[in-house]
Amino acid sequence: MRQGCARWLAGLAIVTAMAVSDLPAYAKQTTEPVKITSFSGAYLAARVAEGDNDLDSAITYYKQALAFDPGDTSLQQSLMLSLIAQGRFEESLVYADKLKTVPDVERFSRLALAVGSFHKKDFSKAEYWLKLSLESDLDRLISGIMTGWAKQGAGDSSDALTFVDKLQGPDWFGLFKSYHRALIADASGLPEKADELYAATLADTTAGGAAPETWLRNAQAYASFLARKGDKAKALSVLDQAETFAPGKVEISALRDKITKGEKVEPFVAGPSDGASEILLDLATALNRGGGEPFVRLYLQYALALKPDSDAALVQLAAVAEQLKDGEGAIALYRRIPASSPLKELSDLQLGLNLADLDRQDEAVTHLKALVDAHPDDMRAYLALGGVYAAKEDFRAAANLYDKAVEVLKTPTGANWNIFYQRGIAYERLKEWPKAEPNFRKALELFPDQPQVLNYLGYSWVDMNMNLKEGLQMIQKAVDLRPSDGYIVDSLGWAYYRLGRFDDAVREMERAVSLKPEDPVLNDHLGDAYWRVGRKLEATFQWNQARDLKPDPDVLAAVQQKLLKGLPPIESNTAQETPKVKPPKG
Repeated sequence: MRQGCARWLAGLAIVTAMAVSDLPAYAKQTTEPVKITSFSGAYLAARVAEGDNDLDSAITYYKQALAFDPGDTSLQQSLMLSLIAQGRFEESLVYADKLKTVPDVERFSRLALAVGSFHKKDFSKAEYWLKLSLESDLDRLISGIMTGWAKQGAGDSSDALTFVDKLQGPDWFGLFKSYHRALIADASGLPEKADELYAATLADTTAGGAAPETWLRNAQAYASFLARKGDKAKALSVLDQAETFAPGKVEISALRDKITKGEKVEPFVAGPSDGASEILLDLATALNRGGGEPFVRLYLQYALALKPDSDAALVQLAAVAEQLKDGEGAIALYRRIPASSPLKELSDLQLGLNLADLDRQDEAVTHLKALVDAHPDDMRAYLALGGVYAAKEDFRAAANLYDKAVEVLKTPTGANWNIFYQRGIAYERLKEWPKAEPNFRKALELFPDQPQVLNYLGYSWVDMNMNLKEGLQMIQKAVDLRPSDGYIVDSLGWAYYRLGRFDDAVREMERAVSLKPEDPVLNDHLGDAYWRVGRKLEATFQWNQARDLKPDPDVLAAVQQKLLKGLPPIESNTAQETPKVKPPKG
């Protein structure tokens, strides 16, 4: 199964790499465009704006450049892709039409025109636009399944099912073909065929491991289909399988609640436009594994153009914006999630965290407090608000909040370990260790061998010169469980340092810095360890590195002092800098 997943992802990664270089970057911030009076000036301004992740300005400058040279296909291509990436789909169609016969860009231009034809229910025209002269495997799957939906929309469901079934491609086509054939059969009123295909897709858990979101959407579609047929028990059984596969999915819980209550369940995909949107969403989600965000975002925008109220596409787009450090863009997308969506509460939580990341912390606190009040049993809201308090270093407010959360819990389960972990951190930062330690122990009782808790509790003991043997064992276990976590590896190195085992400290801190070379605190620690083993030139280099990485003011002051005077002799070394253990958000 693992080898299959690896091959699957490798195939998609190659396709992604082929396309990403042609796509614009995500817009992070907007500056006011200025009027430029030459082609070269407008073109260069557009490229600079693109490089600065300011797509709105890039669009303006590309339009100015095209005013000087209206026939430049390269400019038209850049403008079209920028417009689609910004969700300005109708504007993009003018340029898509001009580029419909340009082979290098038809995978985007003809797809845009096909989407426009789906809107008009002109399914024969959509089929025409989906015939490409140059195709990658990914293009063939998208155009093929969208063609199947166009055939279904034209009333030929049998031809649609056969066409999708005959699509040729690598093994990873299988899950998407099977799922969409099930959807086509369902939308076409072929219940026996739909049941057969949904069940076959559900049984393919190996492919589901490579594209879990698509597998889960098949489970939701199948449960919806069964509920509409009146087979409530089987529908709930399918959701049981989905929850075993991926616990905690709010969409699954919401559908279960609706079926249990006997409420009306709508078809998961209502018709051809929804189906065409679905394949774009499925593949964009499968590709969203890091590194191809502009490419992923483009297909998500096509999906939204087909189904503007798709909460799944909106949430995925917001996640892409977060990956690209565009908090404002993410917030705008989260605000578009309708109140009726099962993803609304999660979106509101993410919105609050994005406000905090943008240093709009007072807004974040107000927003997240309202969520805690509205959903007092939802521990995610407490964790999100507590994370903002921690970022503000208001640990008293965080501790009080987590006290309230624990009161609400009454009988905590394994899923609640993080509440006690975060409460322990809050009390530790308040220097109230007698209150902190029982929370760390409770977190480990609920989730034995949780690496972050082992690391935090173990290091705290070592730092306070208590339970040294047990503390070191805890940190070592955390490293064994998370060998690629630079912060945890650094904790082990710093524990050795505090114990005077400087050679061991150097070994672990070198590994930590290799894992997290951009962290100033880890570089500072390695400098300290080098100094203690007599490698003073290397210590100075690491301290310089730490200084240049722009650490917090207190760390910077300590580093500058060490660059001037080095470390004092061990006998008088009573106030060493301690590692900053960064608790996770939420």
